[in-house]
Amino acid sequence: MPTNESLDLFSAESSKKENVIGKVEAIFFESSETFYKVIQVKVSEVNFEWANDDIVITGNFADLIEGNDYHFEGQLVKHPKYGQQFQAFNYQSETPTTKAGIIAYLSGNNFQGIGLKTATKIVEHLGADAIQKILEDEQNLAGLNLRDAQKKSLLETIHSDNGMQQIIIELNSYGFGSRMASAIFNRYREKTIEVIHENPYRLALEINGIGFKKADAIAEKLDFAADSPGRIQAAVLQSMHDLCHERGDTYTTAEPLLQQTLGLLMSSRHVSLRPELIADQLLQMANDGKIVGEENKIYLRSYFEAEWRIAENIKRLLNLKDKENVSEKIFQKLMLQVEEQLGISYGEDQISAIQKALNTRLFLLTGGPGTGKTTIINGLVAMFAMLNDISLDINEYKSDEFPILLAAPTGRAAKKMNESTGLPACTIHRLLGLNGNDDEIGEPQQLDGKLLIVDEMSMVDVNLFDLLLESIPNHMQLILVGDKDQLPSVGPGQVFADLLESRLIPNKELKMIYRQENKSSIIPLAHSIKEGHLPEDFAINQSDRSFIGCYASQIPDVIRQVVSKAQQRGFSKRDIQVLAPIYRGAAGIDNLNLLLQDVLNPKKTGSKEINFKQQNFRIGDKVLHLVNSPENNVFNGDIGEVVGIQTSKESKDKKEKLILSFDGNEISYTSKDWNKLKLAYCMSIHKAQGSEFKLVILPLVRQYARMLKRNLLYTAVTRAQNLLILLGEQSSYKNCVEKVSINRKTMIAQRLASVLGNGDEKNKKNANKHQIDSGVDREMTADTNPSAVKRQPQNNEDRILTMDLINNNEIDPLIGMDNKTPYSFQK
Repeated sequence: MPTNESLDLFSAESSKKENVIGKVEAIFFESSETFYKVIQVKVSEVNFEWANDDIVITGNFADLIEGNDYHFEGQLVKHPKYGQQFQAFNYQSETPTTKAGIIAYLSGNNFQGIGLKTATKIVEHLGADAIQKILEDEQNLAGLNLRDAQKKSLLETIHSDNGMQQIIIELNSYGFGSRMASAIFNRYREKTIEVIHENPYRLALEINGIGFKKADAIAEKLDFAADSPGRIQAAVLQSMHDLCHERGDTYTTAEPLLQQTLGLLMSSRHVSLRPELIADQLLQMANDGKIVGEENKIYLRSYFEAEWRIAENIKRLLNLKDKENVSEKIFQKLMLQVEEQLGISYGEDQISAIQKALNTRLFLLTGGPGTGKTTIINGLVAMFAMLNDISLDINEYKSDEFPILLAAPTGRAAKKMNESTGLPACTIHRLLGLNGNDDEIGEPQQLDGKLLIVDEMSMVDVNLFDLLLESIPNHMQLILVGDKDQLPSVGPGQVFADLLESRLIPNKELKMIYRQENKSSIIPLAHSIKEGHLPEDFAINQSDRSFIGCYASQIPDVIRQVVSKAQQRGFSKRDIQVLAPIYRGAAGIDNLNLLLQDVLNPKKTGSKEINFKQQNFRIGDKVLHLVNSPENNVFNGDIGEVVGIQTSKESKDKKEKLILSFDGNEISYTSKDWNKLKLAYCMSIHKAQGSEFKLVILPLVRQYARMLKRNLLYTAVTRAQNLLILLGEQSSYKNCVEKVSINRKTMIAQRLASVLGNGDEKNKKNANKHQIDSGVDREMTADTNPSAVKRQPQNNEDRILTMDLINNNEIDPLIGMDNKTPYSFQK
C-alpha cells in the first residue's frame, strides 16, 4: 500500500478562483499518457482583467471539441518560459442552448455518420434540449429512422463526452494532478465516480501514490463519518503497511498497531476516537479475512500467506527424489579439470561447498568479502556443465533456452555475475517476467532450465522470494548465494538470514579469506566490523584505506577537496562513489549530490539542463534509477549517465526529454519518468548493495546516529573495490560497530520447522530462540561487549581535521597511498 502524498488535495480550492468562458480554438498539446492539455480559447467572458481576445489555458480535460464553449475555473499564472497562462483547476462544458448551437455540435467531427442534415432532423424533432433528452432515454430517438450505425455513434459519443467529462471534472475537484487522475481512471474506467462515492478508501488501497490521508479528505467531503468502519479499516491497513515497511517486519503486534492507527486517524481529521472502535474493526477484519491473527501477531494476509508458501515450496524442493550423488572419484577428477579450465586453485572449504551444492536440490552459500563466493559460482557452473554435458557456448542455444540461469536482485549485481562467469545473468524481476511496480507485482512465469543460481540473496524480500520459489519447477536445482551479515532487504523480511538460521536447509558458510590482492586492508577491516570491533590500525592510513577525522559541519568541504584531488589523479565519475546513510542535512545525500555535481560536472555556459524537484540534470551527470522498469531493461539501483537532452522544440513529439545510457542501453525519459531518477554522485548504502566501486568515500557523523548499525557499516565498507576513504568522527564508527540491528519480526524459520516436521531438538531450539528474540531489542553496547572497547585505538586526536587544512585545500584523498592511480589496480 503506497503512502506517497503527491499533489496537496484541494490546493485549488485554497487559491483565488478566477473564471474564463470561451470557445476552444485549438489544442496545442495533449499528453498521450494523461489528460493534460494546453489549449487556446477565444474569450467570451472573464472575471479578471484581461485585454486580449484569446488566452492559453492548461489543465486536465477529457476530449475537448474545437469550436465548443467551455467554462474554466482556475487561476492566472505567469509561466517563466511562455508568459501569462490560465491554469484551470476545473471546467465544464457550456452545453449549446440554441438549436443552431446543438446542430453544430451534433454535426461535428466527433459524431461519425451524423451530418448536418441528420443533426438538423434530430434537433427539429427533440428541440433545444435534445442532448439532455437523449441522455435521459434513448427511446426519444424513436421515429427518426436513424440507421443502426448512426444511432450507435450518436449514443456512444454523447455518453462518452458526458461520462468521461464528468469523471475528469470530479477528479479535478478532488485536486488530483494529471498523472494521478489518469491512473485512477485507467483503474476504474467508467465506474470511477461510483467507486469513489461508494468507498473512497479504495484509492489508498489500490492506487500507487495515494495514501490514507488523501482518500480520507475525499471521504470527508463525501460525508463519511469519522468513526465509519470503512475509515477505521483503511487506517488499520495503512498503518500495518507502514509499520512493516518502516521496520522490515512481516507482522506487527496490537500495541504499536493501535497507536499508529489512532495517530493516523487523529492527524487526518483531528477527531479523537476510542481505542475500542479500532479493536472492534480488527476483529471484524480478521473475520472477513482481510488480516490474519496468530497468537499475538497481526499479519497483512499477503505476508502471512507468503511465509507459508515459502515454507511449503522449500519442503517441496527438499522432499524431491534425492539427486544421485557424484562419486568422490568422479568429483575429484572433474575438479582438477575445472581448476585447469578456470586457472584457479580452490581451497578445501571451497571444494567442499561446490561438492555439497552439486549434490543437493536446494543449497545456501554464505560468506563475507574475499571468501570466494564468486569463485565458487564459477566452479559450480563449470562442474555442473561437465556433469550434465552442457556446452557453455551460449551461441549454440536459442534465446532464453540456456539451461543454467543466473540472477540477482539488482541490475548491477546481475551485471557482475555476467562479467565473472561470461554467461547471461538478469534481475529476478526480469527472470520472472514481472512488471516494475512493487505494489502490483503480477504473476511470475514458470522457469525452464536445470540450474538456477541467485546471488546477493540478503537483498531479496519475502514477497519476491515467494514469487521466485513459486516459479521453480521440480526438475530445477536451486543455489542461493549471499552475505548474511549485510543489510537485509528494503522490503519486509530477512529471508536469507531466516533460511540459514533454521538450519533445515543444506548450507555452507565460508570463513577463510582468499582475496588479498595488493595486501588489501579493506577486507580485514570488513571482517573486524562483522566480528564487532574496529581494528587497532583503524585510524592509521593503509595503502588502500585512509581515515580523515572531521566533524559534520566540515564534511561537505572535506568531500569537495577529496573528490577534486581524486579527479586530478585520474579517477572518473564512475570510479568515485560517496555513500551516506541519510538524505537530509548538510552531510546528507541530497546536499552532497549538489556539491559533487558542481565538482564533477559543473554547468557550462550555454549547455542544456533540465530542472526537476530541486535537481538540475546535465549532460554527463551520473544518475540512479529508483524503480524496476523491465520493459526498458533498467532496474532499481542501476547507475546510468545523461548522454543527451532534447528540448520541446527539438523533439518531434514536442516533449522535453532526458536521454540516458545504462551501460550502453540508451533510453529516452519524458517528464512523467523523471521521478524515477536521482543524481548518483552520492547514494544511500542500501541503494549501493550489489555494487562495487573503485573508490568509496564514506562519511559517518553523529548526525546519522539513528541509522548507525553494524550491518550498515559492514555493507558500506564492502562496496570498496580498491580504495576506501573514511571521514568523520571515530566515535561514530565505534558506535556503529557496537550497535547490532534489531532482528526483524518474521516467522519463516518457524514455518520451516513446522512443515518439515520440526526437525531435531536442536532445530526446535533454534526456532524457539528466533521467536523469542524477534521482538527484543538486542543492541550490543560497550557495556555488554567489553572487548569492543579494548580493541579501539587509544589516541586519535592527531587525526582530527583542522580548518587550516580545509582552508588551504590540503586534504588529499590518497593519504598513505603514494603513487596510486586508478590504473594501479588493473589486472
